[in-house]
Amino acid sequence: MSEFQASNFKKENGGTPNLVGKTELTSPYFFVPPSGDTASRPSSCAPGTLRFNTDIGSLEVYRGDTIGWEQIQRREGQYLGGAISPTYAGSNNGTGTRALSMGGQVFPADINKIDFVTIPTLGNAQDFGNLSETRTQSAGLGSRVRGYCVGGLISPGNYRDTIDSHEFASTGDFIDFGNLTATGRLLAAFSNSTRGVAAGGQPRNDVIDYFTLATTGTAQDFGDLPATDLFCSGLASPTRGLIKDGTDTDNTITFVTISTTGDSVDYGDLSVARGTCVQTAANATRGIFASGRTPSANNTIDFVTIATLGNAINFGDLTRTTAESNAGAANPTRAIFMGNGPGNGDTIDLVEISTTGDAVDFGNLTSSRTHNCACSNGHGGL
Repeated sequence: MSEFQASNFKKENGGTPNLVGKTELTSPYFFVPPSGDTASRPSSCAPGTLRFNTDIGSLEVYRGDTIGWEQIQRREGQYLGGAISPTYAGSNNGTGTRALSMGGQVFPADINKIDFVTIPTLGNAQDFGNLSETRTQSAGLGSRVRGYCVGGLISPGNYRDTIDSHEFASTGDFIDFGNLTATGRLLAAFSNSTRGVAAGGQPRNDVIDYFTLATTGTAQDFGDLPATDLFCSGLASPTRGLIKDGTDTDNTITFVTISTTGDSVDYGDLSVARGTCVQTAANATRGIFASGRTPSANNTIDFVTIATLGNAINFGDLTRTTAESNAGAANPTRAIFMGNGPGNGDTIDLVEISTTGDAVDFGNLTSSRTHNCACSNGHGGL
């Protein structure tokens, strides 16, 4: 093996040299990649291009023109499972994506309770902490680092614009993060690695907001939905966010490109009309829509390939009929659906995203509830 030592080298006429074949870089010091903010990201790079994003404080890699830039985030062992009592049949001993069930009602009373599970590990949920305020009918989204709960209702009619948040890495109570542009309940919410989006809801109607996940403050206007969507649900890949209309007689799905702004446009239709609220989850390629009202609660599961416009295809069935819960979450291989509606329930269902078939039992929440929402740190938008 030959060795070449240099502190700086370049082509004779400028530009960077081509290193062909196997190249090993060694140093007792460090390697400094190119850096810049999100706005200065180059486009249409070679897949594998590496840079440091100064806005989010993390390395990111270009995964191709379809997916774009993806954050490289270190994984914290202390929140990937965790030691618990051997007598507790919990979903918390393994490693992997953490999912949170947030708020809701032990009907008819609102709650601020947050539970968590580790998605690769079957078992019951464990207590995580509490929301910053007691509320129901909120929506959830997550980055690799933080979970967010947006909007909602303090019964009977106090609509909220609250965004609160907490790191997935440790249990504890959520704290105030910022505010939506308008108050509302039963929104659609989703995110990629840098931006969170909240759409529709009552009485927000056709409003779509966005906010930067790493920066506290008030959300900004993203665009509008094509119609008044009161009780919505949402999911995402790294590039697209899909929004399900929340009315019982509508099967419409629209979408937005998360990194831009603008109105949502038609994507396709679910296999059956349903709403209030369809539970949603996704990995980077496939989106799952489960349950909802038609006008009574149902157990239907549909799926779509997010990068391809078109109608949803039947996936299978949940273990029970449910509606009025927005608590779906995912990691790259599994989707789970937590809680029940319109009555209380503690069921957690599981499907393997890459297959089709009926859901199986995952475990149970720490107590029965309805109108809860969910997020995870390993969903398809990341």
